[in-house]
Amino acid sequence: MDIRLTSGEPTAAEREAVDALLGPPASAWVGGERGSDGHSARGGHEVRELRDLLLPALHELQSRVGWISPEALGYVCRRLTIPPAEAYGVASFYALFALEPRPPVVAHVCTDIACMCNGGRELVAELEASIGAAGAAASEGGPVWLESPCLGLCEHAPVALVTRAGEHPRDHAIAPASAAAIVDVLSGAEPALPAVAVPQADDGGEGLRLLRRVGRVDPTSLDGYRSVGGYAALRRAIELGPAGVIREITESKLLGRGGAAFPTGRKWDAVARNPVRPHYLVCNADESEPGTFKDRVVIENDPFALVEAITIAGYATGCDHGYVYLRGEYPLALERLSHAVDEARRRGLLGDDVMGSGVRFDVEIRKGAGAYICGEETALFNSIEGYRGEPRNKPPFPVDVGLFSKPTVVNNVESLINVLDIVLEGGAAFARIGTEQSTGTRLLCLSGSVARPGLYEVPFGVTLRSVLDLAGGVPDGKALKAVLLGGAAGGFVGPDKLDLELSFEATRAAGATLGSGVVMAFDESADLVAVLLRIAAFFRDESCGQCVPCRVGTVRQQEALLRLASERPRGGVEHELALIGEIAQAMRDASICGLGQTAANAIESAIREMHVFEPQGAA
Repeated sequence: MDIRLTSGEPTAAEREAVDALLGPPASAWVGGERGSDGHSARGGHEVRELRDLLLPALHELQSRVGWISPEALGYVCRRLTIPPAEAYGVASFYALFALEPRPPVVAHVCTDIACMCNGGRELVAELEASIGAAGAAASEGGPVWLESPCLGLCEHAPVALVTRAGEHPRDHAIAPASAAAIVDVLSGAEPALPAVAVPQADDGGEGLRLLRRVGRVDPTSLDGYRSVGGYAALRRAIELGPAGVIREITESKLLGRGGAAFPTGRKWDAVARNPVRPHYLVCNADESEPGTFKDRVVIENDPFALVEAITIAGYATGCDHGYVYLRGEYPLALERLSHAVDEARRRGLLGDDVMGSGVRFDVEIRKGAGAYICGEETALFNSIEGYRGEPRNKPPFPVDVGLFSKPTVVNNVESLINVLDIVLEGGAAFARIGTEQSTGTRLLCLSGSVARPGLYEVPFGVTLRSVLDLAGGVPDGKALKAVLLGGAAGGFVGPDKLDLELSFEATRAAGATLGSGVVMAFDESADLVAVLLRIAAFFRDESCGQCVPCRVGTVRQQEALLRLASERPRGGVEHELALIGEIAQAMRDASICGLGQTAANAIESAIREMHVFEPQGAA
């Protein structure tokens, strides 16, 4: 794509899409009011401060036309006074943006781990037979299908996401997906919403805390939410005051549920005490770890709980404004969360006078665009600010220099919704649930070879065996071969680890991790070599390329695995395994962020625990 973008003019539809977001141009000299001398402009500084609207503007173009043309990108650059090369660098960074002509209707078909092992390969073969090769339209301007990394619907595997651009754009998840269903939706049919997979709720919901409203309260009704105690926690938080709320969070020993397990109270206190203003709150809802879908289920089925929890967090840490960075592949979650935010604002639960208390706090939703790396907090900041989603060096840490270079508190969805019960019940009561070091309950995403895949909630300290039993065990009488804990950045454990206690401290001691809550089971028929190749391809594709250890290491890791899988090792199997170990160590030691530092975890654990590539493991 030629990045000299200033010569052509956008189409009327492209101009309308951008202007609907940014408003009409202030003058003929876009970006400022032309001066009397004809060579100067006013308002340029104000326009440059709108750089954070770049990602929303690109979304508007993509959803209106189906791709982002050079002329449309040039128009955005003029409106926001962004250099064309920078805007191109941002647009080309994200997988959901197309910079070459593409039909308005596209089916993104998941070929990641859960789908690959649950009919995904057969689905791809059927689509190739019925529609044609990936990326090829059957007719001029007709719909196409593309292979996609994990879509966050693993409990329904195999799945697809159909995006439909136009004046009234619409995205549809098809879960579970079949070739016939995909063809129907590409032809204009609207699929049914995916079923809510919370098996414990179907069994009566006894013991559920975070998921107790799922399936019982209309997720689109604020009155319904309040009728079961909604917004009692916010009222209690205002009574406690910011310091009182942080005290309860600290006493609860709540650890972050995004994978890093950092103490939430310590993070909140650091931001609250920081004298620099303003403070920002960011809810990280960009869960893109293969096998993870917990945040999506919560947002789709209990969005007001998240809005209330975000408001409490913002109040406690002295924030006037919060952002929810929501994964771009979650259309239903976006629809329901947007409605919840609008309703809360309309009813005085967000805005300049929250609940009549004089507290000022509001929330803005930013839609991601298909980049796993944006789950890393500083990459997420860059994405919101209108830059490529590349991680920043730390220190400085977000509590000091975060979003827009201001003190920022970042929590994921599961971490935040725990706040409601902590505020209402007290931190000490919360700390009595679970184990000494891992308090409360944990949301676990069970998928793969289990009879009842879905989202489960269990107290910390239960065993892996009991969780798999909750999900009905391995179906069809097959034996369990392995379990992937924590997702692609996690690790494999074998059947000999079924009595492993699921807590932060126990998994850490066993050389495993809970990570983002993934529990993906593989039965005896699973091809673990193919799974490892998919994991390696995932990390190679998702590396942002900013630092050499990750950019080069993920490529070399995949190449070594491909040589082993094809039984053409360079220098022998032992030499290749040693090389993989050296690459992993280099990525762990020198990568800027957690992607490179964990890109080899699952692969090394499969080699170590499952003896993949060893003769006895292949037998």
